[in-house]
Formats: sequence, C-alpha cells, structure tokens
Amino acid sequence: MLQHKDHFHGSDLEKIEQIYGIRREEITSFSANVNPLGISPLLRETLASHIDAISTYPDREYLSLRKCIGEYLDTDYESIIMGNGSTELISLFIQIEHPKKALIIGPTYSEYEREIALGGGTCLYYPLKEELDFKLDVEHFTSQLNESIDFLVICNPNNPTSGAVPRKIMRQILDVCKQNDIFVMVDETYVEFADNYEEITSVPLTAFYNNIVILRGTSKFFAAPGLRLGYAVTGNRDFIKAVNTRKNPWTINSLAVIAGELMFRDNDYIRETRSLISTERARIHGIFSEDPRFRTYPSSGNFMLVRLLSDSMTSGELFDRAIREKMMIRDCSTFPFLDNRYIRFCFMSREMNDRLVECLTR
Repeated sequence: MLQHKDHFHGSDLEKIEQIYGIRREEITSFSANVNPLGISPLLRETLASHIDAISTYPDREYLSLRKCIGEYLDTDYESIIMGNGSTELISLFIQIEHPKKALIIGPTYSEYEREIALGGGTCLYYPLKEELDFKLDVEHFTSQLNESIDFLVICNPNNPTSGAVPRKIMRQILDVCKQNDIFVMVDETYVEFADNYEEITSVPLTAFYNNIVILRGTSKFFAAPGLRLGYAVTGNRDFIKAVNTRKNPWTINSLAVIAGELMFRDNDYIRETRSLISTERARIHGIFSEDPRFRTYPSSGNFMLVRLLSDSMTSGELFDRAIREKMMIRDCSTFPFLDNRYIRFCFMSREMNDRLVECLTR
C-alpha cells in the first residue's frame, strides 16, 4: 500500500482553527470542492415546511426519490441504489465484490484504497503521466488489464487532476474489463460540473454493461455534504439485490429524502451552478496558464490542479500563505505520485477567486 501523509481535508477547519488561531467561520475553503452557491434555494425555502416527516419512517424502497433521480439522470429508476453518502456505498460495493487485487487510476482519492485494504485486498496504481497532462493513455492502460485484476476504480472527473475520461473511451475500457472479468467502479462525484457532461457521464452505459457501477452524491454539486445523501447506478440486477440485502434499512432519513427530491428538481439552481463554474473555470485557467511560474492542466471538475514551476514556491508555503489570509487550498504533496510542487483549489465566486489569485500570484 502506498503511504499517505497526513493532510488537511476540506472539512478539517477545526484543525486549522487550533493551529493557526483563525476562527473556522472566517475561513473560505477552496479545498472542499463544494458548490459556492450553497444549497438549493428551493430546498432552503421549502424543507422546513416538511419537518413533520421526521415523525414517520421513510419508504424502505425510496421509490419516489429513486424516480426523481431517474428523471434527473434520464435513466431507469430500478437501476438506482440509495446510500448514506457515497462513502457508505464505496464500502458496500467493495464488501460485496471483495476484490483480491484492485487497480486504481491515480493520483486520486485515498478512500478507495483504504476500503479495499480493510477488506483484505491489495491495490495497484496505474499512474497518470504529468507529461500527458494527466490524460489517460487508453491503449497503454488497457494493455495492462488482465485476469489477475478483479476490480477497477476510476474517478471521473478525477480528483485531484480534474481530467476526465470520455464515455467512448470508457466503453473501450469496459469491453476489455468484460473480457478479463473485471468489475468497474466509476466515481462521478464531479461530473455534473463538466461543460461536456453528456460526453463524459457513463450512466448510459449501464444499459449495456453489467460490470459497471457509477457513484454519485449531493455533497459537492448540491453543496449538501451534511445531508449524507448518495446514490449509484448499475444495470446489474444481481449486484443491486446483493447491495440491498447487505445494507441497513432506512439508510437515508425522511428529511434527506425530501431534500433530495427538491434539489434534483431545482433546474434554475442547476443551470446557475453550471454557468458560474464554467465561466470561472475558463477565466482562472487563463490567468494561471499565462503566468510562467505555473503549469495548468485541462479541467472538467469545479477545481483545478496547478504545478508550481518556480523554485521559490512550494505547496506547503502557498498553503500557509493562503490560510493566513483565511483561504484554504489543498497541498497536493499528500497524493500518490505528486509532490510539494502541486496545489489544488476549487472555483468560488468571482470576488473570492480574485482574492485567491492575488494571494497565490503575489
């Protein structure tokens, strides 16, 4: 297993408060990758009127919510699995598949490796190459797939590189995985932020392949990490049955069910989010790509990875500089295959983005 150094997660504002003496309420987190618009206005205005829902158990099948998500994704609601956040679903899926040897495309989110290791499996990493802008070389990658691997993890768009695998490429990967009996877990936590969403999401592939499950959540795009509302999509009915047999009943509370139905139908909020992120992503990429001290990479998520080219800067130093100005970025030296020359930050409001740019480029 690769060694992961301690780091500040986007939610670790209490640690920052203790170490730097800055009140957590004063910190703007560019590390958490959460929608800067906050929660859906429709949710904010309406949820309180449904407070009596906590006096009853939710539907164990979550039929109404699954139908709502099915409409949102334009897919069969019977293909949808509900969970208490995507983290619970990751754990469940790995318990069910019980991989002996998993392959993870990295650098990426460390929770996949942790869960596989807890289940007694071993992990291999396929490293994305910086010289290719961290874009997957699909021909070389698929040549590495064989029957000794039984589980593949792809974060798409990937965290922290923000690059994405198009659906036509994902189909090639699934074909090879099918030949080698490899089950594929695709984490689409950030796909809703992508300009070319329709070209990236693998949800349509679940109608044709039974060796894929797609993870989604509401923490990032819908700015609701405290809601703990996650879901997944797969066309494998046996897998769905296995998940529903193993997971706890009523894994989602009554208010979270109502909140989900409100969020997924707030079309104005969804459009405004995509417009803001698309505009700021292009603008901030332009600023950093024109500065010779930085290298940027193609971004499909609501965040970007930046390499520091100047010897006078390290990721730790820029983290410290930003946090002292009450802005928190991600020091990427903790990710596999990256070092203290990489930082990651998400896109916030134009005003806050300008503040961060001024701080980092000073």
